[in-house]
Amino acid sequence: MSDTRPIGVFDSGLGGLTVVRELFRLMPGERIVYLGDTARCPYGGRSEETIRSFGMQDAQLLMEMDIKLLVVACNTVSSVALDYIERHIKETPVVGVVLPGARAAALRTAERKVGVIGTTATIRAGAYTRAIQTLDPAIKVYGKACPLFVPLVEEGLLDHEITRLTVQHYLRELLDLGADCIILGCTHYPLLIQTIQEFVGTRTHCVDSALWTAKEVQNILMALGDLSPEKAGGLSASRFMVTDYAPRFKELAAAFLGAALPSIDLVELEKLTKVCATVAAV
Repeated sequence: MSDTRPIGVFDSGLGGLTVVRELFRLMPGERIVYLGDTARCPYGGRSEETIRSFGMQDAQLLMEMDIKLLVVACNTVSSVALDYIERHIKETPVVGVVLPGARAAALRTAERKVGVIGTTATIRAGAYTRAIQTLDPAIKVYGKACPLFVPLVEEGLLDHEITRLTVQHYLRELLDLGADCIILGCTHYPLLIQTIQEFVGTRTHCVDSALWTAKEVQNILMALGDLSPEKAGGLSASRFMVTDYAPRFKELAAAFLGAALPSIDLVELEKLTKVCATVAAV
């Protein structure tokens, strides 16, 4: 038994391609339909109402493409609007990036002190804190907004002194508080994992939420018997959509995905807002 329909993945921009990379690594036979809302990126500084609206629009567009599972690869939307999306999409499994990362961190912290880094909206929402403390109330969770990380990644400054100094600036406080596990709570951050790990040292675990989200998807599809045959999909059989061609788009996409995109479709924002108009009224 298998289901060859695609997995739908969306993010506010291109960072969600780090999740797609892990999905392909774990399940090479899957097809992916990816939507990056690059015209309205980033979501991190928006109001909760706007984040819910944008996230629902992204989700509904993918649902119209007959997907078998939806991945909310945006940490901001997962933190603020996952419950809202799940209430409106009941016929398809929905996986966010918060709970898988929280589970991984709860299992890896020896000192019961976890740091979470992410956008301002992700940290303000406190979803990682709630998820971790539901798993283990004894764990202390320290959130740290790192708003400069996304532009540094998108400027390609992955191995640069400015980035190393910024990592030190943001993460020193978490280390001083005794955090021995740090969740990378933004899909851009896996590209900085080497620089972050070099600063925090080998005794501090860095939890890549993209990896653990992909593992969660794999577990769900295996349990449902819905994994695609190994030769049924892959990168060339997948579809990638954006709402705007940002500067250095192809270069950034290749960095996040670890491979060049075969093709990119442009989706007009008007289509996103129209497809969700009836849902937003509910």
